[in-house]
Amino acid sequence: MNAMHPYLVDSHAHLDSRDFERQLDDVIARTRQAGVVAVLTIATSYDETHRNLEIARRYDAVSAAAGIHPNYAAEKFDRFADLAALFETEPLVGVGETGLDFYRDYAPRNMQEQAFRAHIELALERDLPLIIHVRDAHDEVLAVLDSYREMPKGVFHCFSGTADYAEEVLKRGFFISIAGNVTFKKADSLRAVAAAVPLGRLLVETDCPYLAPVPKRGRTNEPAFVRYTAEKVAECLGVPFEDVARSTSTNAWRLFGIGPEPPSGVIAYRISDNIYLNITNRCPNACPWCVRFRSPYIRGYNLVIESEPDFDEIIKA
Repeated sequence: MNAMHPYLVDSHAHLDSRDFERQLDDVIARTRQAGVVAVLTIATSYDETHRNLEIARRYDAVSAAAGIHPNYAAEKFDRFADLAALFETEPLVGVGETGLDFYRDYAPRNMQEQAFRAHIELALERDLPLIIHVRDAHDEVLAVLDSYREMPKGVFHCFSGTADYAEEVLKRGFFISIAGNVTFKKADSLRAVAAAVPLGRLLVETDCPYLAPVPKRGRTNEPAFVRYTAEKVAECLGVPFEDVARSTSTNAWRLFGIGPEPPSGVIAYRISDNIYLNITNRCPNACPWCVRFRSPYIRGYNLVIESEPDFDEIIKA
């Protein structure tokens, strides 16, 4: 990554959409030109999984996840066992999207919960992240998750809750993903969420072909447009775009293993307009944000050092 053109990861897309059927090569080319180095394409049914896996095999920058969308819980959940079996042989990096959607009630609520629980159990069994869709069922989703003795890892994608709800999600260890609707004129509540979520727990996504961000609203969304979402998130947080790009890309690697692996043992690192040095494991302080007490990642940097650098290494860094 360089300061002039930091890279990004689109953590949630639907590249199997018919909107891309005849132009996928061009879409991927524009994705690369925009500095988006990795895309996670999401299948929402068993049949779609094969198409998404085919796309992932075709393009090095694309990885795939699979689940049965809650809106399809009534008509397509009968193929869940077949979908689950694919996780034994295919390089799927996440389970979902799954969850609860009471906005349209395309599927009975009890069937949605049954499907959601099956996905949770699959994610726990495979030790894979869960990709959660929730609409007008926020309390119900947490109630289902809280009924398990072990909380799965994962992400609340295309986040639609309040800042208070985001706190509950973070308490349970999940990441929060912000989509292009953060740029919409009436999205003040979502911008408040973006301003409150720690960068170490944030992802950005397009959810394409839906939710094209301003200034592309009204067009078919595509992974290249995730940059506009990241720029708006940076504005909400009051931090440089580079910090958001680096952090969210690192988070995508931490959660899904997609995109370049961030280097470990960083000695000198930049946050905003400041340069910091990471030169010792023997600090006597107990700062609550320190890597010794929380995550080893700060603003996308992995600060774990196996041995303390000498003077020459520090000066070089």
